[in-house]
Amino acid sequence: MNTYTPHPTLSPSRRLTGPATLLFCATLLACGDPSPSPSSTNDASDAADAGASAMSAETFAAAIQTLSSDEFEGRGPSTPGEETTVAYLVEQFQAAGLEPGNGDSYFQDVPLVALTEQGQPRLTVTAGDTELGYAWSTDHVAWTKRVVESESIVDSEMVFVGYGIVAPEYGWNDYEGVDATGKTVVILVNDPGFATQNDALFRGNSMTYYGRWTYKFEEAARQGAAGAFVVHEEAAAGYPWEVVSGSWTGPQFGQAAADGNMERVAVEGWVQRDVAREIFDATGHSYDVLAGRAAQSGFRAVPLGASASVTVTNDVQRSESKNVLALLRGSERPDEYVIYTAHWDHFGRSDDDSMEDPIFNGAFDNATGTAGLIELARAFGALPERPARSVLFLAVTAEEQGLLGSAYYAANPVYPTASTVATINIDGMNVDGPMNDITVVGMGASELDDYLEEAAARAGRTLRPDPEPEKGFYYRSDHFSFAKVGVPSIYTDSGIDHVEHGTEWTLARRADYTSNRYHKPSDEFDPSWDLTGALDDLGLLFRVGYRLVTSDAWPNWREGNEFRAIRDGDSRP
Repeated sequence: MNTYTPHPTLSPSRRLTGPATLLFCATLLACGDPSPSPSSTNDASDAADAGASAMSAETFAAAIQTLSSDEFEGRGPSTPGEETTVAYLVEQFQAAGLEPGNGDSYFQDVPLVALTEQGQPRLTVTAGDTELGYAWSTDHVAWTKRVVESESIVDSEMVFVGYGIVAPEYGWNDYEGVDATGKTVVILVNDPGFATQNDALFRGNSMTYYGRWTYKFEEAARQGAAGAFVVHEEAAAGYPWEVVSGSWTGPQFGQAAADGNMERVAVEGWVQRDVAREIFDATGHSYDVLAGRAAQSGFRAVPLGASASVTVTNDVQRSESKNVLALLRGSERPDEYVIYTAHWDHFGRSDDDSMEDPIFNGAFDNATGTAGLIELARAFGALPERPARSVLFLAVTAEEQGLLGSAYYAANPVYPTASTVATINIDGMNVDGPMNDITVVGMGASELDDYLEEAAARAGRTLRPDPEPEKGFYYRSDHFSFAKVGVPSIYTDSGIDHVEHGTEWTLARRADYTSNRYHKPSDEFDPSWDLTGALDDLGLLFRVGYRLVTSDAWPNWREGNEFRAIRDGDSRP
């Protein structure tokens, strides 16, 4: 492990200025009385300063470097890298003065099943007298989520179902008039709003859940399809093909239902857009023409006049992974909880011996968020007095495999969802320096935005909606698991208006990361990162949480939000 040398921009004076200034007025936000007395304000400021002094760029950077070192082997669930990771987290939470968050244990066991493709299955498409063959990883990826050793589709009739969406609220049904039972459906990624940039169609450029690949496979299963392939287009998916091939060619973790996931489509997968074009051409269709039609209301599925065959063979391994829970117990209302979450996992080590660097270190994603969780734990643990409510620090597993750790906690909560005030999620922190703004993914969803907006205003910053709503980040991190069970949740991303360089510079940096390091072994710790912006963001998240745990407020979803009814129906004990 290399020794970390602080970057010149991380000087102690710059380091303390941002968070200390942000945190100084925390109780002005936390007080139920809008006009607190001078003495209470001073006491609160002292408490906030104590929290601020516990967070530093040096310890933050050291934790990122440690978590993303080769020693942690990419933090793969159910691997030796997990054992090293969770032991380190417990050590850090104990040092922060936190108690076990699950009875007398720091762990919640999460049952997993890992399905690993044995070999490189070839996808064969037959169109009349033409037979087309496609190589695994480069042309397509295919798998099964069924807990079986082998699954196949053989001469399965192919049907183009557009975006594969059934959405009554939008008056949309891509499966209307077609029986998909036993067939292989070919599906476009994202949704018609993105394709047309029409704000009146779905949510325009902002991806809905109907645009996520997870939904596509879920709906295909409900329609009885035997196979389902999503067509990869980089702009619509939000990432290049290398992310697909890197994410879906190693062990595929999941949670096994009682029926062994037999309700899932037999074979799921992705194909490159050029592959789809070739298949459509071979059947006398134009991919571009049909894709254009699919984005228009009234589209009907098109049988392609081709059939697909592929066999996938699994090595099935059942295992347990661990969520890590650490608790700061409240002094007055300990049975009310504010949860900070971050996922500790990444993709581990590749089995491909030809790779020069087989370790997916995941420094940005999500060693930065996990290190941020540790810093927040240190800040709360350093408070001179315990806040009224409890604070739970929850480092979840298997986010990269489909939010499995957070989904398991949400379905099996250690603390009742009705007693959970809010969830604050951290997934990838700012490594580019101070920003004038902070991004709220899913801005407008809940009243938590108001808490963050007030904290940001006091720091001279503004809230900004997601600058890339077409990528569906709202559905790609662990807050979504809590939202689905009604718990108000907020997920921030780094701002884009850099104090010195502006927005174009920041967006170019983000694009470079997505193209060259996202979900790749090259996502490694960089000593040149400017972490002052991350400390500023942690200061804001501290202030939001501090206000919640020192007040009796119960923020809710906005009226009309799809999660509001779930929350309203979740009676508090």
